[in-house]
Amino acid sequence: MLLLVAIVIAVFITGMTPRGSTATVAATETAPVVELATVPELYVHVLGRVAAPGLYVLGEGSRVVDAVAAAGGFIEGADQGAVNLARLLSDGEQLYVPAEGEQPPLVAGMGATTGPVNLNTADIAALDSLPRIGPALAARILAWRESNGRFEAVEDLLAVSGIGQSTFDGLRDLVTV
Repeated sequence: MLLLVAIVIAVFITGMTPRGSTATVAATETAPVVELATVPELYVHVLGRVAAPGLYVLGEGSRVVDAVAAAGGFIEGADQGAVNLARLLSDGEQLYVPAEGEQPPLVAGMGATTGPVNLNTADIAALDSLPRIGPALAARILAWRESNGRFEAVEDLLAVSGIGQSTFDGLRDLVTV
């Protein structure tokens, strides 16, 4: 289509140019305009073994690799294998890059909850505080979230290995997304 427009313009200019003179027509291609307001934002707090820990605003659909890159990349001693770079990020997430051999610290205040536990932000201690959820099952919930991204509905808990219908029924009113 662009080539056809360029040809039509060239023919028009050639017809309008007085004989004996020359005209040069350059075809240009413009990039589509993307309105920033249409791209949802994710706020992600990156900390640990990265060059520039902090809060970063990324586009929807960003992955952990994008957040690590925004924070300047891994620094020496980072346990790169402890972070799933392909995982989709969720808004309000805190991404911690541990040092080799280090266990990520618990987020302050997450262990003692007074309301429903948010499946997308809870740490292992907050999940372990739920009835019928021990450390092993809490770790599987975190692993599911790491592999699959944010929980879109409370019912997504049924996809976690070890959570059957009766366990889910006991948790339904105690968790949120």
